[in-house]
Amino acid sequence: MDKDYILEMRNISKAFSGVQALDRVNFRVRRGTIHALMGENGAGKSTLMKILIGIYQPDEGEIIFKGEKITIKDTNYALGKGISMIHQELSPIPYMTVAENIFLGREPLKGRSFLIDKKKMEKNTEELLKSLEMHQQITPGQKMYELSISKTQMVEIAKAISYDADLIIMDEPTSAITEREVEHLFKIIKNLKEKGVSIIYISHKLDEIFKIADEITVLRDGKYIGTHPAHSLSKDKLIEMMVGRDIKQIFIKEQAEIGDVVLEVKNLTRKGKFENVSFQLRKGEILGIAGLMGSGRTELVECLFGVDQPDSGEIFIKGKKVQIKSPQDAIKCNMAFLTEDRKLTGCFLPLSVRDNMIVASIDRFIRRWALDKAKINDVCNDQKEKLGIKTPNLNQLIKNLSGGNQQKVLVARWLLTEPDILILDEPTRGIDVGAKAEIHKLMSRLAREGKAIIMISSELPEILGMSDRILIMHEGKLKGELKRSEATQEKIMQIATGVAGHKITA
Repeated sequence: MDKDYILEMRNISKAFSGVQALDRVNFRVRRGTIHALMGENGAGKSTLMKILIGIYQPDEGEIIFKGEKITIKDTNYALGKGISMIHQELSPIPYMTVAENIFLGREPLKGRSFLIDKKKMEKNTEELLKSLEMHQQITPGQKMYELSISKTQMVEIAKAISYDADLIIMDEPTSAITEREVEHLFKIIKNLKEKGVSIIYISHKLDEIFKIADEITVLRDGKYIGTHPAHSLSKDKLIEMMVGRDIKQIFIKEQAEIGDVVLEVKNLTRKGKFENVSFQLRKGEILGIAGLMGSGRTELVECLFGVDQPDSGEIFIKGKKVQIKSPQDAIKCNMAFLTEDRKLTGCFLPLSVRDNMIVASIDRFIRRWALDKAKINDVCNDQKEKLGIKTPNLNQLIKNLSGGNQQKVLVARWLLTEPDILILDEPTRGIDVGAKAEIHKLMSRLAREGKAIIMISSELPEILGMSDRILIMHEGKLKGELKRSEATQEKIMQIATGVAGHKITA
């Protein structure tokens, strides 16, 4: 064991139902460094980390931590040894307080009794939040359901740090937080590093990796590809290592013929969320909607799709005024909606790939009061091939698929409804660069076929790379519109932050 390394994982292998998730993977982390673990969805990153935290047991291989060969039988053992983890999937207990969530299972007790010392727990939580400079946004007594997704993520970060671990695994810690909170997190990480804590950092955001990582390890298809100092790699080289091929262009935007107006929104308002929003969407167009978190983007499209009801305003589809009071009404109007949180509001995790595909269009498969299973299999297999969904078979549970493949299943679900209008809210959040390129290619193809697409994205390169036209929202108001040819990151951010406005033409 090299004393420079706090962790060595040697020849780790793991298979699930005959599918090899990890194949003799080696992974080493130096003491007091930030080590990025990179790879496409399905590369084996999460499986390797779940072995390290004790959720899975390896089929073979060994783990050496702080010079000691250990067998991590469960998460409590890992925590006791000084390893904690911020999980990608948030799982707070909503009706418990922030303090109760952070100290769940290790609550301070009153003297020698079994009674929880709530005052001490809240005091410890307040001290923790103050040390992390989170106390002005989050209080110990708040119920978790009262918090936004980004604040819930910050509580998860605080919880992982509260164990005083020597090694902290951070799996997509910035997937649901604002840019300001990202900078705050980076400050926390650098402070931890100065105290000698080692960080394993997993993210699909390459800018973050090059900003914060000391070293980068890449996995691909369950195999170890290599480890390099971050400063020695370029983005192109890192992408090439991750996907096994050279991706010259992540944003595959092809020209599509822009046709007639298919959707028109006039003065749509939902009190407290957005007001007087008006725009048009044309056949073959990808209309990007940009804005900071809380600007009203998601709330706007949820009203378009009937998830919520506007207080006033009008919606026209192909020139005809429509009343959309439910998602079922929207589907009848040939609309489809890919939500921003595929786990919470997209995938039915206990169900198969097949069932997830057909759930929105099941009526078309009913024949003589029974489901036409042969037709379902043909149609689903066709979507599987067209979209390149990687799954052993249609019976596979969707929860076992990588994030990118789950997203493709959801796209297939909506394509089976044969929509004219697709609303895509954060279509590539939490998926790798290869899967992003495939989703972008699919969007271009659908636009060429005449579909009209609304795309919400928090990633400005995606907005700039894929949109024909960009609408920018600020504090619930539509503040600007930019053509593809005139849009820049600087212009979008000026409008999104309220520094400047821009003429609205539609």
